[in-house]
Amino acid sequence: MKIGSVETVLKMLTFLPIEKINELCSLKDEKINEAKKIAAFEITKLIHGEEEANKALEASNALFNGEGSLENMPTVKIDNTNISILDAIIICKVAPSKGQARTLINQGGISLNDEKILDVNYVLSEKDFSKGYAILKKGKKVFYKLEK
Repeated sequence: MKIGSVETVLKMLTFLPIEKINELCSLKDEKINEAKKIAAFEITKLIHGEEEANKALEASNALFNGEGSLENMPTVKIDNTNISILDAIIICKVAPSKGQARTLINQGGISLNDEKILDVNYVLSEKDFSKGYAILKKGKKVFYKLEK
């Protein structure tokens, strides 16, 4: 998102004071990500309420910064840790069919515990749940915590 886009989003979709928006929009390079985070929080707060926005922020910090709790991440309980990656994708509703799940894997769009899954026949095992859970990721923005 470009600086002009961030400014437009902040002005149109948040109730932040114009001084704060101008301050955020004056940030340069990778510091503009702070403005993007604030925009995401403010929009989530408007749509879902402050409590849900704080939960989303905490889950985001846990995923991307190693801080906070994964407690608020979308979680799916599974009965058996020895399931195929295709079944895990379907259970999490990341894809509606095994065909689309295969396509995601073949395009490199699925990761498990930050490891790209390239084999459509991959079967999850206990080692994938060494922390008591596994993180299934589609692309950069869709995450699910699989718990046994």
